This record gives sequence, C-alpha cells and structure tokens, in this order.
Amino acid sequence: MALGDSLTQGYGLPQDQGLVPQLQGWLAAHGTPATVVNAGVSGDTSAGGLARFDWSLTPETDALIVILGGNDMLRGLDPAMTRANLEGILKAAAARNLPVLLVAMRAPGNFGPAYKRDFDAIYPGLATQYGVALADHFFTPLGGEDAASARPLLQADGIHPNAEGVVKVVDWLGPQVQKLLAAK
Repeated sequence: MALGDSLTQGYGLPQDQGLVPQLQGWLAAHGTPATVVNAGVSGDTSAGGLARFDWSLTPETDALIVILGGNDMLRGLDPAMTRANLEGILKAAAARNLPVLLVAMRAPGNFGPAYKRDFDAIYPGLATQYGVALADHFFTPLGGEDAASARPLLQADGIHPNAEGVVKVVDWLGPQVQKLLAAK
C-alpha cells in the first residue's frame, strides 16, 4: 500500500500516469509481482494519513510505502506534529509487522533555518528509530533542491511531477520498493 498525498494519488495526471500505476508497471517489468494499492489523498497531511491508516489497509497489505509530510511543510505546520503523526503510522505498521519504506520530504528555506533543520530531521530520525527503510527526498530524481533542473519535470503548479517526472521518480523508487518487498 502506498499511503500518501497528491504525489501518491497522481494529482493532475491521467489515471494510468500517476505514481502508483507507473510503479505497478515498473515492478511487473522488473519481475516483481505485486499489487500496489493507491492510498493517496490529494491535499492530505500526515494527520490525515494517520487518521485513515487503519481503514486504508486491506487484509492483503503486506508492505507499506509512506509518502506524507509535503502538505504539512507547505502549510508551515509544526515539525513536531508531523513527526508525531508519522511516528503513529510507523508504530501502527510495526504492530502489524509491515515492512515500511518511508519517503523523505525536505523543507525549503522560506520558513527559516530552524524550521528546515527540524523538518528535514524527521525522516532520517524516524527511519533509524523504527528500523524502516528510508528513501531520501521524493524530489531527488527530479533534481532535488535544484528548481531549475526540476522545472521541465513538473506540472505548471511547480509542485507535482508531470508524467515524465513520475517516470524518473519510479525509476529511482522502484529498486527501493523491490528491496522492501524482498524484506517481507
């Protein structure tokens, strides 16, 4: 199951070009049989992801990808709240013995250096604490912090990957998901 926000849901893209369908296709093309359930909700925060975690799971769920926190950061929510919500998801996953791939987000500098430091520390800290796999920064394959490199791979809003950008994210994320599935 891919638990996330609009980045997971496939905002602004035809249904077959979003992250989950492309990841499903990538896994199949690379000999990894899996069904990836799209539990992405556009606009969702980490609090929303935590609130819907239990009812999003199906009995067949045997691994979890978490891509949450971007909307928390865009809204300037307290990083301590984001951390607590993500920790709640990781605790619930651990209670079900689900292997987890936590996909990091990074804050831009516009909220100040203290906010950026605190927000950016959430993901590696939780991955270490809970012994889960960490994928470093969702936007890494799009140029990471380099907005100019990322621009051609984003939709007009400058936030969501276009179909070509999703292909790059999936090519980067796919091997990490294969490792996650091998660990179950």
